[in-house]
Amino acid sequence: MIDTSWDQKVDDFYEHAFDESDPRGAIAAMQSLASERPAGDASALFEMGGIHDSLGLEAEAIQYYRAAIKAGLEGERATRVFIQLASTLRNVGESAEAVSVLESSPASEDDEGARQAFLALALYDAGRYGDVLRTALLALIPTLDGYKRALREYAEELPSTLPAGQ
Repeated sequence: MIDTSWDQKVDDFYEHAFDESDPRGAIAAMQSLASERPAGDASALFEMGGIHDSLGLEAEAIQYYRAAIKAGLEGERATRVFIQLASTLRNVGESAEAVSVLESSPASEDDEGARQAFLALALYDAGRYGDVLRTALLALIPTLDGYKRALREYAEELPSTLPAGQ
């Protein structure tokens, strides 16, 4: 269920009250907002992950993102949770899992460019350089006026660079 008044409170918090120099206060403020939602609410779990992520507490954020996915996150957050989880996994050195999360996440018109950009970063960290270039080119092609067919063909010809043993 999407609650626009609650979403506005979250937006207002980040715009006016978020203070990364006070991690405990920021987490407490988000916990207070989350407590307005039912226990186990997917959106509240996502936002709890986000506040931890924003404060550089990536390991703690991961559990919230996974719980939000399991709880059936809907709407815009449903796409963003995969991007944020993957980005966070990448930041804690789990690039291969980040790639897996992004490659298996559903495409979304609104955030597809961001999903592809984070996938390219995770592929790079995983040492899959040919796949990085292919991903970046395929993400760029829809924005071009010409040369789409040629670039798509060239991108598809790039060799995959799976690490040895995979």
